[in-house]
Amino acid sequence: MSKIKGANVLVTGGANGIGKLMGLKSLQEGAANLVIWDINEDNLQKTYREFTAKGYRNVYTFVVDVASVDDIERVATEVLLEIGNIDILYNNAGIVAGNKAFWEYSARDIDKTVGINVNGVMHVTRVFLKDMIKQRRGHIINIASASSFISLPNGSVYASSKWAVFGWSESLRMELENEGADLHVTTVCPSYIDTGMFKGVKAPLLFPLLQPDDTANKIIKAVKENTTVLMLPETLQIVPILKGIFPTNIFDKVAGFLGVYTSMKSFEGRAQEERVPDKKSKVK
Repeated sequence: MSKIKGANVLVTGGANGIGKLMGLKSLQEGAANLVIWDINEDNLQKTYREFTAKGYRNVYTFVVDVASVDDIERVATEVLLEIGNIDILYNNAGIVAGNKAFWEYSARDIDKTVGINVNGVMHVTRVFLKDMIKQRRGHIINIASASSFISLPNGSVYASSKWAVFGWSESLRMELENEGADLHVTTVCPSYIDTGMFKGVKAPLLFPLLQPDDTANKIIKAVKENTTVLMLPETLQIVPILKGIFPTNIFDKVAGFLGVYTSMKSFEGRAQEERVPDKKSKVK
């Protein structure tokens, strides 16, 4: 059982949406320190003020672009020196590039999605993992997606990034289990969450839009119980079973009937308000 109470917790993409909720709930669980990384300085400052107004004085915010290895390594050094080892890491930062066929994506669309959703997750984990192994304690939570194991027309680049996260996350979990220490990986595979990130999507039958607060509660519970894979909603668990039973053409008809393959056609997404971090990364 991973203990959040007394732990140093880091959340990437933690100044908004589900990441912000997981950070707040970690504080409510008694985290020793909460470290928030995000690319949006305005949101970081708002979140810092909001959390400190609730009485929390152990919140540290940093402007970080997780697509930049230099950013990650530089700010990780600050965190390790000023706050200490990270015990619980939420790899939550991600972007959605969707609502177009693959051949309509630009090189920048592809590189940006992979840089944040895949490379960022691996590099953030890399800079903190060795210290977790040394202290023989740590928990890494990787936010993958329901699209980690099902086709997503009009969202192929996003889906591919989440397939990569799922495969890497599960492989890492087994490597850490072989260490024989109190080291854990939880891979979270949610369907669409109603945070604005997936604005405009049409939720498939059987897979309604997930509510942020309920989703965050279930993730926190999964961390405390060392759950290996968390699928949300629970009905999502039927997808790998159906894929294993039915031939591909039959499964495609079932998924099409449920509305999975048309869910991204009306996707709008959240307006991207990016702030490029400068060398002075610490906000508070």
